[in-house]
Amino acid sequence: MSTDRWSMLLRSRYQIGAGLIIAVFFPALVRTYIAGVTINQATQYNTIIGSGIALILGFLGFRRLHIFPGIASGGYIITAVSLTFGMLAAVFFFFRLEYSRLQFVSSYVLTLAFFIFIHVRYVAYKPVKLGIILGPSVPTPPAFERVIWYPIEAPNAPSPPVEGVVVDLSADHDDAWSNRIATFALEGIPVYHIKQATEQLSGRVEIDHLGENTLGSLNPNDVYLKTKAVIDAMIATTFLVILLPLFFITSIVIKIDSRGSIFFRQERTGFRARPFMVFKFRTMHAASDVPSKDVRQLAMTQDRDPRITRVGAFLRRSRIDELPQLLNVVLGEMSLIGPRPEAVALTRWYEEEIPFYHYRHILKPGITGWAQINQGHVADVEDVRTKLDLDFYYIKNFSVWLDILILIKTIHIILTGQGAK
Repeated sequence: MSTDRWSMLLRSRYQIGAGLIIAVFFPALVRTYIAGVTINQATQYNTIIGSGIALILGFLGFRRLHIFPGIASGGYIITAVSLTFGMLAAVFFFFRLEYSRLQFVSSYVLTLAFFIFIHVRYVAYKPVKLGIILGPSVPTPPAFERVIWYPIEAPNAPSPPVEGVVVDLSADHDDAWSNRIATFALEGIPVYHIKQATEQLSGRVEIDHLGENTLGSLNPNDVYLKTKAVIDAMIATTFLVILLPLFFITSIVIKIDSRGSIFFRQERTGFRARPFMVFKFRTMHAASDVPSKDVRQLAMTQDRDPRITRVGAFLRRSRIDELPQLLNVVLGEMSLIGPRPEAVALTRWYEEEIPFYHYRHILKPGITGWAQINQGHVADVEDVRTKLDLDFYYIKNFSVWLDILILIKTIHIILTGQGAK
């Protein structure tokens, strides 16, 4: 079969169909042939139906994660598929449904193998090809890795081989260009507004003014906000109990390494700009042991900060110093995922320097967040502007899928030590 014919597997319906045949029905047919178990028997029937649902939900899950910028879906295939098959195993167990363990495991392994093959063979190194209509508001194509731009220079120019066309839809186009833009849509070629395309490619939202046209809504999804708060509290409580031995050992090591309290407490700006006291393991020498600085300087952590203790460097690199913030989550002051809370002194400074900075407090601050995994710690005002754009992207795309993605990338950063300050 030619490469072009195989490339149809890039389409969702063909991937799901082929996946069901290879990973669900093939193991069932093998079991029927070898063991003589017919499809209408409970173990066979339940396994087929359950594995099929898990495969489809797993596929939709990692495809949903793939919509966020800078994300290669292959890195999340194992996570999404394992999650859905794990949920299926829990359903089989708690509802005491009959199923074939060997067939179930075979379907899980084949599902992973099939989608990883598709990713490696067709998706991993595939550049994104986009057409772009240039003009006074868009004089040059923006620079992004793995994006190949095809400038469309005239309304009657032939359609380039692209996956979408980017244009400033808010600009005034003459009749010829307006007709051509409409023709792209009629031909089935997606047309993206330059602002939305740039946001999705960069993971940042730059705000000129607060309004419905900028963020879609000034308030995030209230239902998910409340649901997330309950889930956060349950998870944080569970981990506080599980991690008590680690808390005890860490406390002893901190006391042996340097004088001062075990915990670091600092007033930070929280949900709806209300101040709260954040808890962390102390990673720096006591304030009296370092030269005096102004309030803003003391609130910042610099690269190779001399105040960081030997044990503190490890705690920061491993993110263990952040664990006491689970107590803030239980108290309802923080979320597991959200914009990082800044010290009150820094918040006041940033609000004087950066327009709309206060709007980031529309959500509860988090232990980890979109800006944290994409940029890490910053102190310079210009870097804070970039961090704010990342926070606005999170607020605009506030959803369970983005939270899952942030959680996955946070675990990766903890295991690799990347981005530690």
